[in-house]
Amino acid sequence: MGKNLQLYQMAVPIGSLEAYSYRVNEIPMLTLEEEQALANNYRESNDLESARKLVLAHLRFVVKVAAGYSGYGLSRADLVQEGNIGLMKAVKRFDPSVGVRLVSFAVHWIKAEMHDFIIRNWRIVKIATTKAQRKLFFNLRNSKKRLGWFSNQEVQDVASALNVSEAEVLRMEERLNAHDAAFDGHPTNDEENFQAPMHYLEDKSMDPAMLIESDNWAAQGSHDLQEALAQLDPRSQHILTARWLGEKKETLQSLADKYSISPERIRQLEKNALNTLKDVLH
Repeated sequence: MGKNLQLYQMAVPIGSLEAYSYRVNEIPMLTLEEEQALANNYRESNDLESARKLVLAHLRFVVKVAAGYSGYGLSRADLVQEGNIGLMKAVKRFDPSVGVRLVSFAVHWIKAEMHDFIIRNWRIVKIATTKAQRKLFFNLRNSKKRLGWFSNQEVQDVASALNVSEAEVLRMEERLNAHDAAFDGHPTNDEENFQAPMHYLEDKSMDPAMLIESDNWAAQGSHDLQEALAQLDPRSQHILTARWLGEKKETLQSLADKYSISPERIRQLEKNALNTLKDVLH
């Protein structure tokens, strides 16, 4: 047991996945009696050392499960790390009195963590959110008997086997057959009219150069308008300001009452002032 304890107490090495796999496979497996004793110690006394030994003895199993998910293009090291989290959750909930080995109980928790990681990271856009979609995601790839799209009969068979609707099968198949577009990608031979998202997702309205130019243009326009207004007599300035530059536009009649002249005369003064502004601004 002295050698076994030394192996249990060894820290997991930081390095390549191959080195990690070799190291965890050196950790001895537990007998049924050892496993039950450690599990009982943890449940009854919250003995963290017993829990650590249970976890270490089953790390090799996590590596083996992770190998089965190599077809998703994700890092096996990340899958192993997520699986280890599931293993620790299983150890926390394991009850040896039920009569099953920890490895049989832990497989659900290990795969659940790996599944969640794959769903979150396989594509930029999450393709499975509901329980039915998650079930479809991990079964459709195995259900395909050939390359290409499902036939109507295959859609019916999958829907019946997984107890989901045919529409859900078709939607998930479409998502699985789609691909992510690189933000600054380049066209392939089959994509003559390809345009990378970076060209049409850019928000031109927030371009710093354009914002500065717009501010400068507005400031220059305001300055020119003030200079043009200064060329008018006070009455014409007031009429234009009241009619066009104020928050509330005054009527011809209200201005006529104020200057004791006719509304038609106010309209003529307004027209003359506008023509003068145009000449000055031009």
